[in-house]
Amino acid sequence: MIPRYSRPKMAAIWEPANRFAIWLKIEILACEAWAELGVVPREAVEEIRAKATFDMAALVPRIDEIERRTRHDVVAFTEAVAEKIGPASRYIHLGLTSSDVLDTCLACQMRQAADLLLEDVAALETALAALAVKHKRTPMMGRTHGIHAEPTTFGLKLAMWLMEMRRATERLTRAREVASFGKLSGAVGTFANVPPQVEEYVCAKLGLKPEPISTQIIQRDRHAEYLAALGIVGSSLDKFATEIRHLQRTEVREAEEPFAEGQKGSSAMPHKRNPVSCEQISGLARLLRSNVQAGMENVALWHERDISHSSVERVILPDGTILLDYLLVKFCDIVQGMRVDPEQMQRNLNATHGVIYSQQVLLALSKAGVTREAAYAMVQRNAMRAWETGAEFRGLLLADPDVRAVLPAAEIESCFDLGYHLRHVDAIFRRVGLD
Repeated sequence: MIPRYSRPKMAAIWEPANRFAIWLKIEILACEAWAELGVVPREAVEEIRAKATFDMAALVPRIDEIERRTRHDVVAFTEAVAEKIGPASRYIHLGLTSSDVLDTCLACQMRQAADLLLEDVAALETALAALAVKHKRTPMMGRTHGIHAEPTTFGLKLAMWLMEMRRATERLTRAREVASFGKLSGAVGTFANVPPQVEEYVCAKLGLKPEPISTQIIQRDRHAEYLAALGIVGSSLDKFATEIRHLQRTEVREAEEPFAEGQKGSSAMPHKRNPVSCEQISGLARLLRSNVQAGMENVALWHERDISHSSVERVILPDGTILLDYLLVKFCDIVQGMRVDPEQMQRNLNATHGVIYSQQVLLALSKAGVTREAAYAMVQRNAMRAWETGAEFRGLLLADPDVRAVLPAAEIESCFDLGYHLRHVDAIFRRVGLD
């Protein structure tokens, strides 16, 4: 059974309480930095720290109330905090502009989200590795253009997905790194009212790097790259889900997503077991990719900053990270509960009457001295007869005088060895690190 998605941690990253808590931390750290420079009295910083222990979630309604008047979220925040802290609050937001707080906070949130996504990918890697090892030598039909090509194993398919998720780990790790930059450089990035030392102090305490050069904002190519990483990981999940959807088709039935007891596939047709979860993954991956486009559009802003990116990011970054979290958890559940039918895989291997071994016959004829063109013609005409009549390809070859003039029966028989196709499976698994 596929459990319901329940990951409150990811949603909580984007809740106002977490955002305001990070804002407050940035403001307090900035006061500490100013105190290090002798600008803010240390007693004031101690007072701010002592009085800033209130429940931020409880303060959210007051911030919302003030924002309805000010129509400015950071101003509403500083006013609400000032009410709690008192006179020492005059040192809060000293020399800063709103985006100093907003962008540095956003970097922290993107890091927090990336950490959870990396946990999700690690869990999926574990599930894929276990299933790949289990089906390492489960033979199945390899398909190109959707048509039977040559044999492979289900384990190899899963091992390929595993490697793609390892690249997802690399992408998300890079995305986390590229997002891990803060800025407290003022209204146009010149440090006119706040020195670089304040930025360096705050970023170091938050585990961020100072943005080497900024305007009023951190440049949005960073955020676009982060969103692109989410989109690529989502596209990989789409690819895996699409494969399962094909394998679950009635004509194939080699693998299925889990179907829970009591689940219904159709309101009209009781027999239906539809790949609805995989279809959901494919559909929702489109939303992730659309967010990438929006992130790209956010890169081009007017001069030292306009606000056209801000409203977009308030949607695409929470939605994108929450959605990918959902997709990763859901697909991990699918992998862990997947139904695999090795016997049906074997039936499908035999469904095309042996024509899947045509390349071995072609190579055998070529090695025996037949030109490639002539060998191809011999093999193809027998393969087409097998397709059209349902006759066994092997028998047609054994009865073909042109083929028999070159190849003895034993050599023709040897071309129909499934083990020939699977003899390097161990080597591939060693490359993947699944010895």
